[in-house]
Amino acid sequence: MVCRLYVFIAAIVFTGSAWSASAPNIIMIVVDDMRIDEYGAGGHPYLSTPNIDRIAREGATFSRAYHATPLCSPNRASILTGQYSSRHGILDNTSRSYASHKLELFPQQLQKSGYKTAHVGKWHMGNDASPRPGYDYWVSFQGQGRSKNPILYENGKLGEVKGYITDIFTDRAVSFIRRESQSPFFLYIGHKAVHPDSRQLDDGNVDINYGSRFIPADRHKGSYDKKFVERRPNHGFSREDSKGKPVLSRALEFKNSAEIQRRFGKLIGDDVSESSIRRRAEMIRSVDEGLGRIFETLEQRNILENTLVVLTTDNGYFYGEHGLTVERRLPYEEAIRAPLLMRYPKLIPSGVTIDGFASSVDLAPTVLDIAGVEIPRSVQGVSLKPQLKPGGNSVRDRVLVEYHGHENPMPWTAKLDYRAVLKGNYKYIKWLRYDGEAELYDLSADPYEQHNLIADKPSQAVLADLKHELDQLVLKSMGM
Repeated sequence: MVCRLYVFIAAIVFTGSAWSASAPNIIMIVVDDMRIDEYGAGGHPYLSTPNIDRIAREGATFSRAYHATPLCSPNRASILTGQYSSRHGILDNTSRSYASHKLELFPQQLQKSGYKTAHVGKWHMGNDASPRPGYDYWVSFQGQGRSKNPILYENGKLGEVKGYITDIFTDRAVSFIRRESQSPFFLYIGHKAVHPDSRQLDDGNVDINYGSRFIPADRHKGSYDKKFVERRPNHGFSREDSKGKPVLSRALEFKNSAEIQRRFGKLIGDDVSESSIRRRAEMIRSVDEGLGRIFETLEQRNILENTLVVLTTDNGYFYGEHGLTVERRLPYEEAIRAPLLMRYPKLIPSGVTIDGFASSVDLAPTVLDIAGVEIPRSVQGVSLKPQLKPGGNSVRDRVLVEYHGHENPMPWTAKLDYRAVLKGNYKYIKWLRYDGEAELYDLSADPYEQHNLIADKPSQAVLADLKHELDQLVLKSMGM
């Protein structure tokens, strides 16, 4: 009788909330700086990622997902709020610790609806590592952190934890799942991988004296020492690039000047070495192994089939395409396209590819929609749930990418603010600080963005349409 009374009271407590025995658990994994082709099923020539590939094989792959802002801090805020950076105000990587405590995060909605919530890993909207609202459990680090023996904020204080950071985060994630597997939970894992070890200053600059290096786990070092990546056709800054990308041409001319080379030294170059690409791949192996442990834990608890698993990144990376390397914030496909994978057998068929547009601002409403939780009016993205179903229709016919060049970690990118719109097969880029400078690409005919069609007479009708679309999207991004 007492047991029945307890169950009855529990039912009353959760009446009106999203909680129910069938409410899905949700795991969102955000990998840092990972390109769309930096996993096995994504096309990497030698990187083995069987567990990431499993999400693709047993779920959905979005082929046209884009970062709302291809830069760590603003895009992480977009993922967690469902808002554009023009709206949420985290415009760049400068330390906006106070502002980031005030963001309207979607985990708050889940928490109010009965979910147990956890943030494990990188925050990087401000160098402050203390907990943000909406989380029952919190583990993070200051700024960019470090790969080995990281200093983590957990249990109300900062302290060094021995080990490799990806493995440590997996340990914390697995423990949370085991602890909370009897109730619906939301787990956000923000991996430091595949970002190099560097020191982020409060003004957004990077400490040059500290250096920058990719650090895999010891067990993976040298795994791919004899492997090579075949570079894309747009590798290097070509004569066609020079003609069609005058804004970028001027920026790279400054980057290659004696002044910048003397100041930044080995931190920059016009290419990414095979060694760096190998170390990056080795770092991602740890992420994949961690995902394997999470799958194993979910299976042991018999909750895998009732768990939505989402994997994405905060921005891409250049391997030397268009002469670019560390400038991951620029509006070309290698930087702005996002790997986006989802697995949830109750909704998503196995092995589907979704060709409709998606944006990082869409993740918050999608998660809330699948969880059956009300989507706040402050969210600007749209739920992708309708197109996850068999035969589902696209929810977007266009997507906005924006970048605010307020910080100045790289002097040659200081004035490269832009807005870009993608619609159909076309992309239009407008450089805000260079009057009249713009680029137009037909991505179906020119996937490597080698031929700027801005002055092409047959493309003028498309150009006029995209200019209008961009104007409308920019106004909406600001909440107007």
